[in-house]
Amino acid sequence: MKPDWDKLMAEFKDDKTKLIADVDCTAAGQPLCTTHGIRGYPSIKHGDPNSLEDYNGGRSFSDLQKFAEGLKALCSPMNMDLCDEESKTKITDLQKLSDSELGDKIKEEEKKIEDAESTFKSDVEKLQKQYQELMDTKDKTIADVKAAGLGLMKSVQAASKSGKKEEL
Repeated sequence: MKPDWDKLMAEFKDDKTKLIADVDCTAAGQPLCTTHGIRGYPSIKHGDPNSLEDYNGGRSFSDLQKFAEGLKALCSPMNMDLCDEESKTKITDLQKLSDSELGDKIKEEEKKIEDAESTFKSDVEKLQKQYQELMDTKDKTIADVKAAGLGLMKSVQAASKSGKKEEL
């Protein structure tokens, strides 16, 4: 992916509205990566620099190029002219809050995300345990059926169809 990303950066290097860049999260870029919750590499983020979103599209050059070409400035406090009336009202209401109140609201919303991730992980662990139990039950049933003589039954059936019966 690196060669395609480098090609994309070169293509958009003079673009005044889009920044295509890379950050080394193992070196000087580590604080930036931590701030934006980057846990795996390579990760692609897009959007407002203060609230980046995960990119989940294709990783080929053409996929990345198509996505980058479609990027547009978004409604934000810095681009109010791009906002509809509802968004302008939300921004204005949030701007009226103190730093402390806004910080509390942000923490409250981030907690919802953390709770959702925690619930997801916990439920996936339960599913994995259930999956393992089901797999063990299936494997035991198969082993029991085979041990009870399934192979012998199949041999007898095949011999019967071929007309070969040996008397004891």
